[in-house]
Amino acid sequence: MTSKRLAKILNEINNILLPQVCFGCNAQLTRGESVLCTVCRHELPLTDHNFTSDNVVDRMFYGRIPIKKAASFVFFSKNGIVKNLLHQLKYKNQEQIGGFFGDWFGSQLKGEKLLKTVDVVVPVPLHPKKEKKRGYNQVSLFAQHIAASIDAEYRNDILLRAINTKTQTKKDRQLRWENAKDVFQLNPLIEKNFNHILLVDDVITTGATIEACAKTLYQIKDVTISVVSIAVVP
Repeated sequence: MTSKRLAKILNEINNILLPQVCFGCNAQLTRGESVLCTVCRHELPLTDHNFTSDNVVDRMFYGRIPIKKAASFVFFSKNGIVKNLLHQLKYKNQEQIGGFFGDWFGSQLKGEKLLKTVDVVVPVPLHPKKEKKRGYNQVSLFAQHIAASIDAEYRNDILLRAINTKTQTKKDRQLRWENAKDVFQLNPLIEKNFNHILLVDDVITTGATIEACAKTLYQIKDVTISVVSIAVVP
């Protein structure tokens, strides 16, 4: 028996003993389903954002920072399936949700002409202490799958978080900006010869974190920056 066949059998046994359930409705997932059941997939509030037409994320940065193009995959609301999924991703050790979103959105971004010039995909970093405590950066797997889809390099060593900030969920725009503006720095130990960076975050609320990251990345000479996130607060 090959190791591949054995792994498949063990996986099927595991699914019988510990059946996977939908993160949206807790229904048992059937063969071919992952993270969400088919019903919940259809209920996701997908945006129609692309890299051709302007959208709400683009307009968020007008007059603030020269972002080439921006897009988000889903809309975030205070109550709903997206909030639950991101909570599971961020706080409940369900990192595979990031890969699920990355594969789905990545399949849509494959044909985007503008993204063909992206040479590196960079996640918004966590502070090392916070990442060690959580065990992972909740943006990383999403960003990795996006990078694979658009045939770009994934790099998590370019942008560093120098200050460990508290969660900004309940802060207003000004406080978010004050908290974010001095948080990030470029890694002084790497070569900075990038042309087009795709900056990736989980949720864009006011845009303060992306703005602070982009201002840091613009220290790289002649660089262009585009933005992708899992969700955006409409």
